[in-house]
Amino acid sequence: MAKIISIANQKGGVGKTTTSVNLAASLHAYKQRVLLVDIDPQGNATMGSGVDKQNCPLSVYHVLTEKNAIEEVIVTTEAGGYDLLPANRDLVAAEVELMQEIGRETRLRHALNRIASNYDFIVIDCPPSLNMMTVNALVASDGVIIPMQCEYYALEGLSDLNNTIRQIAKLINPKLRIQGILRTMYDPRSSLTNAVSAQLRKYFGDRVYRISIPRNVRLAEAPSHGLPALAYDRNSKGSLAYLALAGEILRLDKEQKTTNTDTAKAQ
Repeated sequence: MAKIISIANQKGGVGKTTTSVNLAASLHAYKQRVLLVDIDPQGNATMGSGVDKQNCPLSVYHVLTEKNAIEEVIVTTEAGGYDLLPANRDLVAAEVELMQEIGRETRLRHALNRIASNYDFIVIDCPPSLNMMTVNALVASDGVIIPMQCEYYALEGLSDLNNTIRQIAKLINPKLRIQGILRTMYDPRSSLTNAVSAQLRKYFGDRVYRISIPRNVRLAEAPSHGLPALAYDRNSKGSLAYLALAGEILRLDKEQKTTNTDTAKAQ
């Protein structure tokens, strides 16, 4: 069964979509079977994967409103090599249509359960708000990766998201946890960056990834070409950082599975 990871932070401009697209591409480079789910009406992860959101006859909207089966909507990206569940502005209507529906927060979970055995990882790109789409993603996920810049206001938003994750874990999805904190647009020369980074390690310990993502021009250019950075410039600092992040995630996942197996044997 796939490990399902949401990339979430209600603060915009922190690198959620960049992380979603490039993590999906990097995990695929490690020979993992990957599905990227775009659940943001802006459809940036869709465009960044080389798929024209305007010409998608079917999108995640059709899955959430149960108009079409998820298998009918998934497409394969050429540049990234991973599968994609695309999104566009149609998704705005989904929140309105689901407002009165019972079990609206579990729609994505039920859909992903149908195809989870086909993948090793499912990565969900969340919108920059704690709305029904984000709640659907968190309810469906095993863990959350929180990309954030090392600046003062980022810490404030992190507290709100942490509380939301705790509430969803308590009420609907007990397996949900913060998988990791990812420092993006990282500049080690900045004293503020180092101070915030130290605070993150103080409160979150080893859940702060060792790998950080630097500011990188090639990383910023890649989406305008509809490509993950790995396909645009494999040797750029941004590409190498996301490859290293994928390697760290795979190592931690393997360690977790080993621990779980040892615990089960001991019982």
